[in-house]
Amino acid sequence: MDSRKLVFRETAVVAIGQVICVAAMIGIYALLGAYSCAVLLGGIFGGILAVLNFFFMAISAMIAADKAERQNVAGGKLTVQLSFIVRTAVLFVVLFALIKSGLCDTLASVLPLVFTRPIISVGEFFRKSGESKV
Repeated sequence: MDSRKLVFRETAVVAIGQVICVAAMIGIYALLGAYSCAVLLGGIFGGILAVLNFFFMAISAMIAADKAERQNVAGGKLTVQLSFIVRTAVLFVVLFALIKSGLCDTLASVLPLVFTRPIISVGEFFRKSGESKV
């Protein structure tokens, strides 16, 4: 399978998982009586940022793998390192702006970033044994 198709498929899995996890998080906020519009917006924006972060991480890993195939391992390593720095800086700035504006709840904005790893783990658990991995 083409590496681009794998990236899009894995990103779709993460996006579906984010929708489920953010909905559960908002439901828990509602059960605890702490639901507000800021929680809803924090969950939505946090989920979108988490999916975009995963997508750009997968793209940079794909580019790095292509560079490594062409015997440019140092270039691939630099690509991954720069991607990490830029993605982290952008996440920090966007989350800081959303939270500082009072538009989003802090915890509801940050939790979706934490949901990504369990989503990937559950996706691996349900993957068929012959399917390729990203």
